[in-house]
Amino acid sequence: MSLSYTYHDSPIGPLLLAGTATDLRVLSFPRGSRARDPEDGWVEDKAPFAETSRQLDDYFAGKRLDFDLPLSPQGTAFQQSVWEQLVAIPYGETISYGELATRIGNRNASRAVGAANGANPIAVIIPCHRVIGADRSMTGFGGGIDLKRRLLNHELDHAPHTGDQGRLF
Repeated sequence: MSLSYTYHDSPIGPLLLAGTATDLRVLSFPRGSRARDPEDGWVEDKAPFAETSRQLDDYFAGKRLDFDLPLSPQGTAFQQSVWEQLVAIPYGETISYGELATRIGNRNASRAVGAANGANPIAVIIPCHRVIGADRSMTGFGGGIDLKRRLLNHELDHAPHTGDQGRLF
């Protein structure tokens, strides 16, 4: 099946969006180790991404804490279980890789969880940036550590329960 794609302008640079007429499959950063380009056979078409673009604009404006979009990330059953748990991390909060491993039922799987987190094809919306080291350090992120820090600080600045705590990262 051919995917449609477009680029969405955002405060962190142009984001590659790809999917079908009914679901989003890719949101990729403009730079970093996980940056992607459109693949052969993908068709440029902005129309399927109108709602995704609107919700991203609201998120970056600090008006949206959660996304309500049909997502279809492609990955293994293990990756899917990790990505499901990522969506459950509240806006403006972080957890460690070890905590994420515990949440999927395998507390010894921190490294595998880290790999699955890094393979997340729908960044920001499936919030892999909310996972940090057990010592609260900024660890691997497909868009780069500076971008991870920016996303976390953005959420801290706009989260209702943390708004006056200042930046932690």
